[in-house]
Amino acid sequence: MRLALRVIWSGLLTLAILGSGAWGTLFIWYAAPGGAWASGMLAGLFATFATAAVLAIRRRQSVVPLAYALAFVALVVAFDAIQPHNDRDWAFDVAHPLTAEISGDRVTLHNVRDFDWRSQTDAVRNWETRVYDLGRLGSLDVINSYWSGRTIAHTLVSFGFLDGRHVAVSIEIRRERDETYSDLAGFFRRYELITIGADERDIVRLRTSVRREDVELYAIQATPEQIRALFLDVLRQANEVASEPTFYNSLVANCTTVLFGAARTVDPNLPLDWRIILNGYLPDYLYDNRLVDTRLSLQELRARGSVSQRGLEAGDTEDFSARIREGIPDPRR
Repeated sequence: MRLALRVIWSGLLTLAILGSGAWGTLFIWYAAPGGAWASGMLAGLFATFATAAVLAIRRRQSVVPLAYALAFVALVVAFDAIQPHNDRDWAFDVAHPLTAEISGDRVTLHNVRDFDWRSQTDAVRNWETRVYDLGRLGSLDVINSYWSGRTIAHTLVSFGFLDGRHVAVSIEIRRERDETYSDLAGFFRRYELITIGADERDIVRLRTSVRREDVELYAIQATPEQIRALFLDVLRQANEVASEPTFYNSLVANCTTVLFGAARTVDPNLPLDWRIILNGYLPDYLYDNRLVDTRLSLQELRARGSVSQRGLEAGDTEDFSARIREGIPDPRR
């Protein structure tokens, strides 16, 4: 019995060290100061330390595992000490967060992005202040943009008004100038989070016509009261993020989970689902929960909701939003 317990205990310690060692190695790699060479060297040393601790456990030695545990605790303290900021040298497309002033039915949005993109890294820049009437809020759409396979996508929501205008809301990493995105780095407090509000001719056309991503748009079945409540909650979160910097997290605070959290505030009955994390499958989730038009098969709905070609053909036209929606079924009709 003692031998069995010793083996189990040894196995559990080994798993704990391997897991914490992987986390610590990646954290050092992405967060250590001094550039790639220094962070790589420190990450390698910590990985070696974790390996030595595992070998020491197998030899029934306690000094090295104990020293490793102290080192890991120090890393956790360092991780917890990292704080987000709103005053870095930001990339030009995430320089200004969306903010809102609400007075009755009158909503004033500041920093609505309306860029004319020349390439993926260059655009004619234009940030606007726009006024909307909540009484004329009429539709809600979910947009999924696929850039690499079908498992992961970038998710946006777009709110439509009866005058034909749409404002798209996107939760994104707030990159610093010349900073690139890494899914793994997103787990280690590398990026701040930002709420972008944009004209669809900017944010959708960037994906259909410049990046040439596969973009799908789904009209959501919701009451006017639900759409209004979601819009206001998204704006509330946008104001909070603009005033209190927040970290982006690849798993729990990303483009889909933040918006899903707002949606559950409006409708607490929305079920949690793995497709909120693997958001490339979000259309399946919407279909299974009857949030989109289920009179068609999901395959047909996907086909009709593909706006990539229509976005290319629409170009920089005033009726861009109307043209990309041609042929998309509305579940409310």
